[in-house]
Amino acid sequence: MLYIPFTDEQKILANSVNLEEFLRMRGEKLERVGREHKLIYYDSSGRHDSITIHGSTWFDHKNQVGGGAIKFMQEFYDMDFQTAVQELLGQRVTPLSHSPPKAIAKEEKKEFRLPQANTNMHRVYAYLIKQRFISPDIISYFAKQHTLYEDKEHHNAVFVGIDENGVPRQASKRSTNSYGNSFRITCQGSDTRYSFAHFGESKRLYVFEAPIDMMSFLTLYPKDWQKHSCIAMNGVYENAVLTALKNHSNLSEVILCVDNDEGGIEAVDRLRDILNENGYSNVKCRPDKLTSQIYAAFKNKQYKYLAEYALALYH
Repeated sequence: MLYIPFTDEQKILANSVNLEEFLRMRGEKLERVGREHKLIYYDSSGRHDSITIHGSTWFDHKNQVGGGAIKFMQEFYDMDFQTAVQELLGQRVTPLSHSPPKAIAKEEKKEFRLPQANTNMHRVYAYLIKQRFISPDIISYFAKQHTLYEDKEHHNAVFVGIDENGVPRQASKRSTNSYGNSFRITCQGSDTRYSFAHFGESKRLYVFEAPIDMMSFLTLYPKDWQKHSCIAMNGVYENAVLTALKNHSNLSEVILCVDNDEGGIEAVDRLRDILNENGYSNVKCRPDKLTSQIYAAFKNKQYKYLAEYALALYH
């Protein structure tokens, strides 16, 4: 193939292409799950739905690999770098194969390593307090537990999932950039049986899609919050929830706190079925009506969605 000297701007543009829109235009099937989408495809072994996509980023939960748009084209469609960039920039159109690429099928599981920590958390505190209105006390609690910190390379917020022995097993990064495109991605090598969480002594487990959703809820309802348990799924995958229930025998009541939209409603139905199949029948979700206190708490439009699932049960 003729070598094409792409400029840095072209490479950045290609890697930031919205994969959700690109794949839909190319005829791929995407299924909404919360604020992400699952890529659905079939081959001789049946249905596959382990890949989640959010904007220009993706993660394969089965093979523990992820990245940006260019890497997706290389890994999933087995394209070389040149072809991948051309496709994403619209310079060429080739038939897309639904077969999983050899690169993913043969790739060994990556070793899990936490991103290197920054010497302070100034940017994470500023972002979570000023942009997301999270209580400083809530932030400080998780920082002291070493499950929230700021990475050194890009000053992202890092949310850590630890196992029953306190060993980090999973981590996700969230951009603290207030301008341009934000991103969330699970770190390579993460064990998805674990996730950002807090475990108390009561029987109640609150389940959220993302860490910031969880921290926002705790900000709204700070009274005695530590006696309850809460966990963020980093999407709507149930692995971490099932592990938490298995490892904490005091938990018998599950409250699903997902967005009150089409994707969230579908996620609630799916998660309820999975939990019921695993012996957990006491599963609740959103309240029947909204409370005026929630609207009064957050008038910023970014937080109106919280009012749609904030639970009056929490006290």
